[in-house]
Amino acid sequence: MSFLERARRDIFFFRSALRSVRRTGRIASEPTRIFPLVIDEMAQRFGDAPALIGARESYGYRALAERANRYARWALEQKLAKGDVIGLLMPNRPEYLAIWLGVTKVGGVVALINTNLVGASLARSVDIVAPKHMIVAAELREAWETARALIAGRPTLWLYGEAPGDERRLDRAVESHSAAPLAGAERRALTIEDRALYIYTSGTTGMPKAANVNHYRVMLACTGFAAAMDTGPSDRMYNCLPMYHTTGGLCATGSLLLAGGSVVIAEKFSAHEFWRDLVRYECTLFQYVGELCRYLLNTPSDPEETRHRLRLACGNGLRPDIWNDFQTRFRIPLILEFYAATEGNVVLFNFDGKPGALGRAPRLFARRFPAALIALDPTTGAPLRDANGLCIARGIDEPGEMIGRIARDPSQPGSRFEGYANSADNEPKILRDVFARGDAWFRTGDLMRRDADGYLYFVDRIGDTFRWKGENVSTAEVADVLCRFPGIAHANVYGVTVPGADGRAGMAALVAIGNLDLAALHAHLAQALPDYARPLFLRIRGEIEVTATFKQKKGNLVRDGFDPARTSDALYFNDRTRKAFVPLDAALYRRISAGEVRL
Repeated sequence: MSFLERARRDIFFFRSALRSVRRTGRIASEPTRIFPLVIDEMAQRFGDAPALIGARESYGYRALAERANRYARWALEQKLAKGDVIGLLMPNRPEYLAIWLGVTKVGGVVALINTNLVGASLARSVDIVAPKHMIVAAELREAWETARALIAGRPTLWLYGEAPGDERRLDRAVESHSAAPLAGAERRALTIEDRALYIYTSGTTGMPKAANVNHYRVMLACTGFAAAMDTGPSDRMYNCLPMYHTTGGLCATGSLLLAGGSVVIAEKFSAHEFWRDLVRYECTLFQYVGELCRYLLNTPSDPEETRHRLRLACGNGLRPDIWNDFQTRFRIPLILEFYAATEGNVVLFNFDGKPGALGRAPRLFARRFPAALIALDPTTGAPLRDANGLCIARGIDEPGEMIGRIARDPSQPGSRFEGYANSADNEPKILRDVFARGDAWFRTGDLMRRDADGYLYFVDRIGDTFRWKGENVSTAEVADVLCRFPGIAHANVYGVTVPGADGRAGMAALVAIGNLDLAALHAHLAQALPDYARPLFLRIRGEIEVTATFKQKKGNLVRDGFDPARTSDALYFNDRTRKAFVPLDAALYRRISAGEVRL
């Protein structure tokens, strides 16, 4: 990189970073200004200007605030106390945001449930947070019924939309409540320290966890991304990412609503409709995950793909091998890649669009956003320590785990670790005595490396959890589902690399008792796991290798991957077209590796 190019990038980066620091720094100075109240402010300021645009309903700023008020009064009618939980299982739509805005406005906490879950996985996500009420979209009623009998608690069910019988209908109940501003006893005293949401994540230490998201973190996500993208009233965001995740539910929506812009909410991603929607709605921004970008690159050319008015695409997971092709083909002026975690305290932005990089952590902001890379034992994954028992920092181009220092300073709430609904999940994410006795740092579970110019690059996930189709997959959860199937004695689950695909695909080495009924196993997995968590490959073995402490060995299995030439074990592929496990031979292996098979 030339001196002039480095100087140009540095100036742009520091201007953008300083804007973000200044805006997010104001949040703590206004402790009673929570996001639902900001929407009230914006309603006064922008009135009927479009806020949320969807296929089923659309809301201007005033209408969104009024809709939230109806839900707030509905929550009060249910005698919802401050801190009580309501679960929300609903596909993307403007109503989704209106619901949790209203409930959190009066002190309720909303658990944003993954809409892909079924059976035991769904039941566990509900039980973690013990909701008093569950709001379920009518179209997800079947998924809810697969979990209903497995839920330990008995939340009151409210269906949204057409429903048979005498089930409670939220869409009808809410209409009986006033849309006027809350007044008197209806207004509860809330601050940014109060909990607002539970957002689920899977991390590196076990099954999915419900992260505590207080009103400060809601404001931080919305304000931080508004500043990073420098959004304004003329901007329009296209959001096709799930609203139960932070990226789709807070970053892509709140960043526009804070600035008077508007958000087009698609129920789900469609490569066929993507560019047409952007042109039709005159979007200036869109939010992505890496897999979305790869899907778009693999679609035939469409005249609409360059007729857009985009000024920026913001997201995470855009891999270096497709970055330039994606930006060039679709004529995207700037790609703003970022790195963050719902419950974490490490945030990176690639403000200047360096291809492949997650961003930079400049020394100028080290006190406000302290982060570091530390060395790990390649065998155990545990942090390496020096003669004094402290962790070892990594140098240039040395991969290490990214960690963020947990601050005790009240003026830096963004550096805290708010933890999970189940407090037992907290300690594995905290690393102590890192660079000084008594300090504490948050473990991201991600390996990164830093180049000579200070840019950081993603290397891999640490531990058993792997990422596939934009979701983190817990090997422990998948193995548990497999072992509940009759005829499976042992299951070792891991992720394998597939040429041309982002992340790692699920693979399971199984020890079977007798002949394994693969058709029944396929049906079992479809009932118990979301699509992205179902193993793409199976390997049938006589035994599972374990360590001296009976921990399953994965190294050799990962290295073998799904290549039939590397093993005499029977291999099978989860064929999405046939909806069945089919034998994986050399010819099919070559077709998968060449990208000729749908994954």
